Amino acid sequence: MNLSKRILSALIVVTTLSPFANAAEVEVDKIEAVVNKELILSSDMTSMKRDLIKRYQESGQSLPDVENLDKQVLDKLISDRLQLQIAERIGLRINDAQVDQTIAEIAKNQGTDVAGLRADLAASGINYKQFVSNIRDELTINEVRQIQVRRRISISDQEVEQVINRINQAGNAQTELRFAHILLKVAEDASPEAKQAADEKAEKLATQIKNGADIQALAKANSEGPKAQEGGDWGWRKLDDMPSLFVEELSENNTKGQVVGPFHTRLGVHIIQILDKKGGQNVMTEEVKSRHILIKPSIILSEEKTQALLANLRQQILEGSKTFEELAKQYSQDPSSAVRGGDLGWADPNVYVPEFRDIAQSQAIGEISQPFQTTHGWHILQVLDKRESDTTESATKQKAYNLIYRQRFPAEAYAWLNELRQEAYIKIVNPDYIIEE
Repeated sequence: MNLSKRILSALIVVTTLSPFANAAEVEVDKIEAVVNKELILSSDMTSMKRDLIKRYQESGQSLPDVENLDKQVLDKLISDRLQLQIAERIGLRINDAQVDQTIAEIAKNQGTDVAGLRADLAASGINYKQFVSNIRDELTINEVRQIQVRRRISISDQEVEQVINRINQAGNAQTELRFAHILLKVAEDASPEAKQAADEKAEKLATQIKNGADIQALAKANSEGPKAQEGGDWGWRKLDDMPSLFVEELSENNTKGQVVGPFHTRLGVHIIQILDKKGGQNVMTEEVKSRHILIKPSIILSEEKTQALLANLRQQILEGSKTFEELAKQYSQDPSSAVRGGDLGWADPNVYVPEFRDIAQSQAIGEISQPFQTTHGWHILQVLDKRESDTTESATKQKAYNLIYRQRFPAEAYAWLNELRQEAYIKIVNPDYIIEE
């Protein structure tokens, strides 16, 4: 909805036509904030608040107080709008197959199918079309954030080699920590008084936690970090998978219940409590060596024709009139593997999208699959071999790169979003909802 239409819908006041009747009081959808050229309305906040409350209830977590909940909801709506505006600007759109796949996964995780999920949503008073729209928005936000933040992260070969050495020294056994986190944001150029106030508040919170206060409840009420809505809970993290802001503060020597901090970074003042701890262990992974042929539907080639074409190619291979390698080089639209006859080499199946992963894991060696669909298009797949493996040299290098990337991603994503806010026009109408930066 464009700006003029949203303003019009927000300002309509309905009254009776008779001059002798009392005006009918109708609740108006108020404007809560303006984000560049878009409006955030009370109805937007009500919808998101309902979903957030449901999420808290399902997880068994206690709700933050109304004032903080409203601020969190508006803060997320502003962040979401900014990121969706970026996605629109660069022409990013999530296709229906990705949305359908995500909804199917949600249904599966809830122990039902898509029809059952729709029935559950209807029983909860949730409109299914709006639910699908929300899923598409969340996928779009995640994708645009990955694209934009990836450009900000530069990783040198030297850094990768250093992490590889750490991985080789540590082996596969790694300590895992589950921790909760509170961030009090303080700008680097903030006044001495503002910095002192943040330090004093952090010390007070740390003392409360050490005396037995629930850090997750305190995080919901006070934290300005990325996990505030989840009570600051970062879940289980291996030491090599910690956000870079925490790397120097956390180690295998931390104990369950320990409070770390307050400590400072460029984002502000942090407090961490170790919620739990467990030792790592060697994990053997079944890798597969496979090859595939990928064909993507188009305006000319429909889904049905794409599937039929792959079925025909499969039959030619089975009859022996053509080899898999020949047809992959001729037809496959995966350029990186087509030149190698469709060969994907050795890989952990978990690196693939779910449908491809499931076929790769279940397929018998030598068998050629029936045509199947993923978000990339239609495939036929042949598993050439399987093996139990720890880590190959190339996998270790990729793992080292991924570790560095994941460590840097949260801070860079946070900084990027702050920059978006600073560059945007944001007006919060209700003074009670003002979000301090």
